[in-house]
Amino acid sequence: MDVSMVSDILRDGVGVAIKLAAPMLVLSMLVGIVLAIFQAVTQIHEQTLSFVFKLIVVVAVLLIGGGWMLETLQDYARSLFEVMLG
Repeated sequence: MDVSMVSDILRDGVGVAIKLAAPMLVLSMLVGIVLAIFQAVTQIHEQTLSFVFKLIVVVAVLLIGGGWMLETLQDYARSLFEVMLG
């Protein structure tokens, strides 16, 4: 195992982490921005309102994309085991 192989494995790992986290983070950020604008317009300054909607979005993303996320993580783990064993 040389330096280029280790750097490829680490690069792939970072890519997988970004692919798995990006949908939740981006949608949560968009919901936060929309709710911040809504709260500024209506002058409602309730902290739990933003938290609840973000939580609902993250759970919905996990329910919808959870299978894809698990499959992506399993593919990466399999490729790691193939590199280690063979």
